Amino acid sequence: MDWPILSLVTFLPLVGVALIAFIPADNPENSRRVALWVSGGTFIVSLLIWFNFDRTTAAMQFVEEAAWMPMAGIAYRVGIDGISMLFVLLTTLLTPLCILASWESIKVRVKEYMIAFLILETFMVGMFVALDLFLFYIFFEAVLIPMFIIIGVWGGPRRIYASFKMFLYTLLGSVLMLLAMLAMYFDAGTTDITKLLVHDFPTALEPWLWLAFFASFAIKMPMWPVHTWLPDAHVEAPTAGSVILAGVLLKFGGYGFLRFSLPMFPEASVMFTPLIYTLSIIAVIYTSLVALAQEDMKKLIAYSSVAHMGFVTIGAFTMTVQGVEGAIYQMLSHGVVSAALFLIVGVVYDREHSREISHYGGLVERMPVYGITFMLFMLASVGLPGTGGFVGEFLVLLGAFQANSWVAALAATGVILGAVYMLYLYRRIIFGKLTKEHLSKILDMDKREIAVFAPLVVITLWMGIYPSSFLDVMHVSVENLLKHVETALAAAGHTNLAGR
Repeated sequence: MDWPILSLVTFLPLVGVALIAFIPADNPENSRRVALWVSGGTFIVSLLIWFNFDRTTAAMQFVEEAAWMPMAGIAYRVGIDGISMLFVLLTTLLTPLCILASWESIKVRVKEYMIAFLILETFMVGMFVALDLFLFYIFFEAVLIPMFIIIGVWGGPRRIYASFKMFLYTLLGSVLMLLAMLAMYFDAGTTDITKLLVHDFPTALEPWLWLAFFASFAIKMPMWPVHTWLPDAHVEAPTAGSVILAGVLLKFGGYGFLRFSLPMFPEASVMFTPLIYTLSIIAVIYTSLVALAQEDMKKLIAYSSVAHMGFVTIGAFTMTVQGVEGAIYQMLSHGVVSAALFLIVGVVYDREHSREISHYGGLVERMPVYGITFMLFMLASVGLPGTGGFVGEFLVLLGAFQANSWVAALAATGVILGAVYMLYLYRRIIFGKLTKEHLSKILDMDKREIAVFAPLVVITLWMGIYPSSFLDVMHVSVENLLKHVETALAAAGHTNLAGR
């Protein structure tokens, strides 16, 4: 393609921001419409990436470059491969759905809310397409600002506490990453990510660089024990804020591990693999048990997200094709399914203004469409065959078994526990007799809500029934990544990856 498709997808939402800025604050309907049309248009433009993407090469595609700070060697470089492309599409898909989901629930400062969401979309897409270290860091950090505002202004009663906790946690990790980036710049003399991928960092420096990046990515994932900001942020965030938080922001950490930690610091990655496995298994088992004890629906889904992200880190650090592809697949599937689960909670919250599980029961009598939709995403979260959740978990366990059978066995317990807490949640909300008086007049999903869920239902089933359409996109890039890691390890005198 001759025209700058990536820059267009990245910055098109800002056109919406400029248009909304001129709309009077007392006309919220127009702000909503402009935000929906612009974000929907961005998604349609981003589909061109999918159709024009070459699945046979591991090289960066649609690359754009422009001088930015030539004195320091920093440039505006963007490009995508099979790993980042799918995350760009996930971001552009979820944003219009979030705006549609907030249509009636957000009634104050609507103009500002829509602006915050469109700015957030620009930063998220920018992070996935950045091919310059400095540019990556700017987008990586900038995402925090609109998210902080969305939770802090439109959140629940403890929103200020939750937004500050999220901000400070993630900032702490990112400061360490910035120091590591400066060390990399002074060692390699460039901020070009494609050049840094083939640069050989000193053996003594590598573990320190790895740990600094790990601090940032582990908090973003989040991994146990630095996960405590996530349940608080989810509970207080408005529904659409939770959707983006679970659907896209949690993927930053996993993407960072695959883009930076594994290919740039392969020796350190092998050295710290036992640490990753340990933390991931604790996350999978412990947070599943904590989820089981929750009385708040959002908190339960938030803890389940931490458990699912444990699978991602296990898969990525198996350093097998199945494991890494499983990790990416799990991130994509979780991005769709957990986003849908938070929207599911939002539907009943908009009607009853309660997230307590005990507040509900027997909803199937009044809300059959809601019950069926909830069931599909609950089963996808559990990892039922035929849904996207199954493929990701299966591939991760397959990869884990090749690397370490004990890790695979312990991770598999997380699948069982996941089924327990999700089925428990579903039974308490949907099944049983409708005995509570306040629920006797509750209405089923309307057309707008069905329109929000329809694409998510289609994608969840598509990912479960025809996974190769997604796996083919990432396969060559994943193979190239692992080949690169293996070559670097062989040069350093390590044995074969799968046999370590």
